[in-house]
Amino acid sequence: MKYDEVDKQLLELLSEDGRLSYVELAEKVGLSRVAVKDRIQGLMDRGIIEKFSVVINSEKMGKKVSAFFEVDVEPKRLQTVAQNLADNPSVASIYQMTGPSTLHMHVLVEDFQKLEAFINDELYSVEGITRVESSVILKRFKSRTGYKL
Repeated sequence: MKYDEVDKQLLELLSEDGRLSYVELAEKVGLSRVAVKDRIQGLMDRGIIEKFSVVINSEKMGKKVSAFFEVDVEPKRLQTVAQNLADNPSVASIYQMTGPSTLHMHVLVEDFQKLEAFINDELYSVEGITRVESSVILKRFKSRTGYKL
């Protein structure tokens, strides 16, 4: 997918503040509001911009414990297990990783009791999981979503 320097500027500006208006963006990149609107629509049409969203601070919403899991799964059950876990509201993200049918999962819960309950009731009870490793985040130094230009 091709994009030029103006598109790159627009993407960087929107990555920093997705609420910027077409007028504000136009002022920053030196184009008209209509030209900026057309460029953003083009970026959306080409799939470069997938969606606009809000980033919510999970800690301030009561999810104080953040943990990562490496979950090994029987190969024939990988898709079913991944979908089952993806449907769980405590699972923030889940990815299939290289290796022997491994899932990498980020979980957000209110406290350590909820984490223990998630592990015992939601994870260990899933048929097809062969191994679970977990790491709890102690301190966040950097966190971002999406692709950084």
